[in-house]
Formats: sequence, structure tokens, C-alpha cells
Amino acid sequence: MVCWCYSTEWKIMTSYTHETSTEAPIETVFDWHKRRGAFHRLTPPWELVLEKRADPEIPEVGSERVMKFVMGPAKMTWHAKHTKYDPPRSFGETMLKGPFWKWDHEHLFEEENGVTTVTDKVDYKVPFGFLGEIVDRVLGGRLVTQRIDRMFKAREIRLQRDMKRHQKYRSMDRKKILVAGSSGLIGTQLVAFLDTGGHDVYRLVRRKVKDNTEIEWDPEKGVIDSSMIEGFDAVIHLGGEGIGDRRWSAKRKNKIMTSRTESTSLLAETLANLKQPPEVFMVASAVGFYGHSDKQGLTEKSEPGTGYLAEVCSAWEESARPAEESGIRTIWLRTGIVLSGIGGALGKMLLPFKMNAGGPIATGKQWMPWISMDDQIYSMHELLMDSSASGAYNLTAPNPVSQREFSKTLGRVLRRLAIAPLPSFVVKILFGEMGDNLLTKGQHVIPSRLEEQGYEFTHSDLESALRDTLGMWA
Repeated sequence: MVCWCYSTEWKIMTSYTHETSTEAPIETVFDWHKRRGAFHRLTPPWELVLEKRADPEIPEVGSERVMKFVMGPAKMTWHAKHTKYDPPRSFGETMLKGPFWKWDHEHLFEEENGVTTVTDKVDYKVPFGFLGEIVDRVLGGRLVTQRIDRMFKAREIRLQRDMKRHQKYRSMDRKKILVAGSSGLIGTQLVAFLDTGGHDVYRLVRRKVKDNTEIEWDPEKGVIDSSMIEGFDAVIHLGGEGIGDRRWSAKRKNKIMTSRTESTSLLAETLANLKQPPEVFMVASAVGFYGHSDKQGLTEKSEPGTGYLAEVCSAWEESARPAEESGIRTIWLRTGIVLSGIGGALGKMLLPFKMNAGGPIATGKQWMPWISMDDQIYSMHELLMDSSASGAYNLTAPNPVSQREFSKTLGRVLRRLAIAPLPSFVVKILFGEMGDNLLTKGQHVIPSRLEEQGYEFTHSDLESALRDTLGMWA
């Protein structure tokens, strides 16, 4: 709900209100909001926002947060200070520096019959006062109003879905979890989700530590302090050199392989020899395990394929065997194409598609085993919490599509044409072996074991996943 009024400063003041209801106790919902991971969980999935500084006391009165984000062609700074804190009823913050002349945001919490309603109340003034409001209205709200509506709808969806997943395991003890590869697309959201669920999350990092939630290691040199990783309930390894960042030279291919096998071996062998080993060790892998195949219905029972990516994935998974052989519950995450509006395969596709330059690649018949970021995180959470889960799991949506169908669907969601072809010979010229493997080949992979365990997918069809990921609901 939006209303306009004039302030004494001759600048239009706009009041905005949004309500979100979720089936969870007020204390649980308030605690979710005050955890540090809420920043990443509440950021719309299509917005690239970087947290530059955040006081550990957030959201208590006086605590501050500084973040960087993109608004149109400009890079902006948002500096906020918390001004109200009354747990579990309310907290609020005001913008000290940012794109608005004024922004005061109050979060109110009320519970009735086990349902908590979060009311977001925002009072703001757009730049240039009346002129700014007129321009926004002329543009159909695209500068401010629509952006705010989309942001709060995304926040509503995220809170409701996260609460549902966390409430499923509310009777279980919270876990002490160590995550390697926590700064990547998946790692960032996984850490935030686990943190807001009340788990104690620590990061294994390759740089100097910043606080007591980080532990330093150097897998290239085989250096890790085993005493620092005693007593964790779970260890999750998501690290590895990016495979789609640049062309593959012989040196690059070796780096892709060794960054995975050496780090995984170091972790697995260290965990196997601990006095207090974790209950579960989760290791990233990929659907590249199955190689390039036109065969439909590849499941976890299917044999490994051939080719470079299949070799990498097989060696990667084998590197975790010492942990499994020592009795640690070990899970391999054979992940598909994770949908993200700020990176990964989809992130790279957005610009050409927005310019009406997207379309089928090569024949367009190659399969794309996709998965939404929500389902990537939620399925990992279920495998983490389910003590019966072990072995390899395909983390893909149940309905893979061809590359041609993916392009058509993305074009429809973005309201753009998707008819500009990219022939295979052009792919090879531009991207070499990397492009040939990642763009012109694929696999029809089915999440058989997730479905057998009764995992409930948030997104089983591509269009709904893309609309939620990009905020393109209308």
C-alpha cells in the first residue's frame, strides 16, 4: 500500500506498507530477522548487493550497516543506522546515506493463533521531490514504486518459504556447521539460510580470518589445523575453481581438477582422523559426472560418462572416500545448472537476452538439467538434517528442458525475442573447449533419490523458477 503527502520541507513524503504472514511463533520470526544471514536472504535474488560493513549488534539501537548496490547505470552506497529495537515486537532503521532523500523503515511483528504477521512500514522521499515523483509515475513506477513492490514481494516469498523449511525440523537440535566455499553463489545463500535457521555456522577460508567464525586453511599447500575442526556436527565443501569463467588451457584444466581433488582429499583425510569427527560430510559435485549424453532419465544409478568433465567429477567424488570409509555419513551433491539472477549460467545470459540477442545455441536440442537456487539450498538442508541420507544425489529439478526450450522460456519471462541463433562453430571460435562442453552439450538428469525421499520441490517447472529468480511476475 502506498500513499503520498507533502512534508514541511516541500518534498513529497511517501508511506509504504507491506504485510507478510507465516506459520511460525513470533520469537522464531523475529530471531530470523535479527540474524546476520537475513541480509542475504532478504536481498532480492536479482539484485547484486554487497555488504561492506555490518556491526555485530545488528539490529540493536545504534548498530550500522553499509552496503553497495547497482541502481540503473549507477553504483550506489546505502548506509543505515538502527534506531528502534523492541524484541520480539519491532525494530527499525533509518538511511544515513543513499539514493533517497529520506528512508525510515520499521518492522512490526504480531502473532495470532500461531501465525506471525510482519508489517513493513516505510516512509521515504525520492530525489528531486515532486519532479522525481512525476518522472517515476510517467515511467510507470519503474524507477521507484515498482522496484519497491518487487523487493517486498521477494522478501515475503523468501520469509514464508524459509520458515516452512526450518519449521519442519524445529524439534531437532541446531547444528555446528563448517562450510568451505562459503563466498560463492551457492555458499553465500547456504550460509545465510543455515544462520537464520539458528545453526552455528563457521567458514573455512583461504585468507586471513576476520573473526572467530572463520578458520584459515591452505589446501594448495596441504595446510589445515585439525584441532580447529574438531567437534563440528557437519562439514560442507563447495569450493573449486570456476569452470565457466574463461577458455580452458591445459593449465586451466589442471587447476579445475586439482582445486577440487586436493582440497577434498585434505578435508576428507583430516576428518577421518579426528577424535570428534562430524556426523555428516557433504561434498559438491556436478551432473557433469554423467558426461555428454542424449539418453533420457539419467539417475544416480547411471554409470559415469566420458570426457573431461566426467573425469573431473569422478576424481572429485573419489577424493571424499576416506571420510566415507571412516564411517562419516558422506553425501555427494551432483548439482545441475543453478539459476541465479546475479551470476552463473543464467546471469551471463541475461544481458544478450535483454537486448533481444538470445536464442538457441548450436542445435538447441542439448538438455539443461536446471535447479532453482531455493531448491538447491532447501534440498541440501534436508539432506543435512536427514540422518538416513548418504551417497550421491542429483540436485536438479524434476523437469529438465532442452536449451531451445530454456531460451524460449527465458525470452517469454523477460518479454524479449529469443530467436538469435549461436551456431556451434561460433561457440568453438569464441569459447573453445569450454564452450563446446558447457554450451553445446548436456544431460537429461532426474533427481530420483530426492523424489524417493519425498523432497517437495519449490520449483518443478522452469517458468515459475525464472519468474521468482528475476522478479518478473507480471
